[in-house]
Amino acid sequence: MPVAGVRRQFGGFYALGRSKYHRVMSLPVFHVDAFTSKPFAGNPAAVCPLAGWLDDGLLQAVAAENNLSETAFFVPRGDHYELRWFTPRCEAKLCGHATLASAFVLLHILGTKYEREEEVKEIRPNFLLLEKLHPAGVAVTAPGEQSDFVSRYFAPSYGIPEDPVTGSTHCSLAPYWTQRLGKTSLHALQISERGGELWCEVQGDRVILKGNAVLTLRGELLI
Repeated sequence: MPVAGVRRQFGGFYALGRSKYHRVMSLPVFHVDAFTSKPFAGNPAAVCPLAGWLDDGLLQAVAAENNLSETAFFVPRGDHYELRWFTPRCEAKLCGHATLASAFVLLHILGTKYEREEEVKEIRPNFLLLEKLHPAGVAVTAPGEQSDFVSRYFAPSYGIPEDPVTGSTHCSLAPYWTQRLGKTSLHALQISERGGELWCEVQGDRVILKGNAVLTLRGELLI
């Protein structure tokens, strides 16, 4: 059927044909190069966020149209996401690079934002799902009540479900909060169960971290 034009109505798109409107579903799609820090390298995957699961045949058709080795689809379920992977020909049981690509879309594009310290405290991660993000860990952060910002860091694939205090992560968090708060000297709290306190200074492309330490054990190791 030839298409004469397109108009939008009720959140959908309708192609104008000779006899009737044909509704076209609008889905967001992202192409992400995984396991690389530069474009056109690594392993590309398509990522499609969904509000709810569509028919399997439609998911397969979308994956075939994307024509990449994997297309990932995810659906929010409470405090976690359900994730499925499709090649152009069939559904896959697991895909590492498309999982990392999905995490990138969630964290850097769709970006769940926490605006209160209490929200970060209340997070209960799905560690089995986070393990699939290897080699990446996951940091969450928000403005602090008694500090400039708070954070937590999870790296279960390294045997660290939650790190008590993570200096290396603050080398990324400090520039982010410097840009957001407009200050280069920052007081940070990592609100794990043990808890920790850091002072961060952003100096150009370097981050200076400061903190205290306490001796709790003295002994002798025989090797």
